[in-house]
Amino acid sequence: MALTPLLLSRLQFAFTISYHIIFPSFTIGLAAWLTLLEGLHLATDRAVYRLLFSFWLKIFGVAFGLGVVSGVVMGFEFGTNWSRLSEATGPIQGPLLAYESFTAFALEASFFGVLIYGRARVSRPFYFFSVAMVALGTTLSAFWIMVNNSWMQAPTGYVVQNGLYVPTSWAHIIFSPVVWVRFPHMLLASYLAGAFCVAATGAWYRLRGTHPLEGQAMLKAGLVLAALLIPAQLFLGHLNGDYVHDRQPAKFAAIEARWHDEQPAGEVLIALPDARTATNHFELKIPVIGSLIASMRPDSREVGLADFPRRDWPPVAIPFFAFRIMIGCGLVMMAIAWVGTALEVLGRLERSRLMLWATFLSFPLPFIAILTGWFTAEVGRQPWTVYGLLRTADAVTPALTVPETMASLAMFVCIHFLIFGFGVFYIYRLLERGPDAAPDSSPEAGPNRPLGLGGGQPLSDGAAS
Repeated sequence: MALTPLLLSRLQFAFTISYHIIFPSFTIGLAAWLTLLEGLHLATDRAVYRLLFSFWLKIFGVAFGLGVVSGVVMGFEFGTNWSRLSEATGPIQGPLLAYESFTAFALEASFFGVLIYGRARVSRPFYFFSVAMVALGTTLSAFWIMVNNSWMQAPTGYVVQNGLYVPTSWAHIIFSPVVWVRFPHMLLASYLAGAFCVAATGAWYRLRGTHPLEGQAMLKAGLVLAALLIPAQLFLGHLNGDYVHDRQPAKFAAIEARWHDEQPAGEVLIALPDARTATNHFELKIPVIGSLIASMRPDSREVGLADFPRRDWPPVAIPFFAFRIMIGCGLVMMAIAWVGTALEVLGRLERSRLMLWATFLSFPLPFIAILTGWFTAEVGRQPWTVYGLLRTADAVTPALTVPETMASLAMFVCIHFLIFGFGVFYIYRLLERGPDAAPDSSPEAGPNRPLGLGGGQPLSDGAAS
């Protein structure tokens, strides 16, 4: 495959958004968790909730900063690598991103400082209100991004004027039915990421025999929250499949590795798709189930990729495998959450080391599911940037050269690994120290030294032990 500015620009954006999406997803889930903890502390006055809040607030602050930095980078990429996309869709995407700033960023900027520095300066109800506003801000940020992306997936409420996509109805854009299945699905994915990270941390402490009260509270709360959220997430996932089936049939066929029309359609569980020959190798397929999944009827006719010109085919292997990895992660998470909750009801969770290990090792699963779900949506949309309207090849900046794009890609890879490697390591050391080593405030912490909130001691081996 020849290196071109288009290919390198796609790789660069895929790399940066894969890094970025992890941190906002994590912080959205943590913001909801912090709101729950502060609400419980306000209602019960139990010290454990206050301690856990102070502990997770520090982790939230670091992850929040990493998410902001990685998001700013992507904003520049729209101008440097995708100027034609920015020009053509600016009348729609520009205001949507501005709405994010006016609502989400305004709330986060207004109340985040209260979270970090204001507990001793405001009343308890107002502090809880501030936590809730930060959580609302993270949610609104996700909402406007999903409105933007959903418009690119299923354009509506626009006209074309002089090559520009101009809005005719913001109501159709913002209240598109596609938005209102994709946004809740992404929101619950973030909540599940938070729930499993909390549960995994609790399981880690129980396995190590440290922080028994806090570990027990995190383990139980995380598993119960996940057990409650997963059924709703599965339902929303089905609704997402419905919109893809109806509005993006080529993507749906690629996800199913369906090359030719079938009636009734089978469901390919696993295979090795071969786009060159339009066949599947080593295929394991269940008859009729494909029609039931796609149309809720056992005899529906489902289209294959052969119904579309080859130039409109998305890459098949990536959405095919990514979708199945996402589903597999979801099923494993459901099993862990439900079995863990059942063991908790029976009073046996703390004694089951197998369950504790399974919970501890589950923390990457929601992030893998989020990434593979995003890969399915974005790679499956190809060759379109705005589905059915603007091809990706026509959206790239025309003046780009291969050396320029390779240099920026290499720079982004190095900087991301450096900055985010240190950020993730810092979060790990905070988790390793645990709640007892994370006091409410440090004399070293202040507006001029925000990282002082990590604690008064340096993150050395001695401080962590």
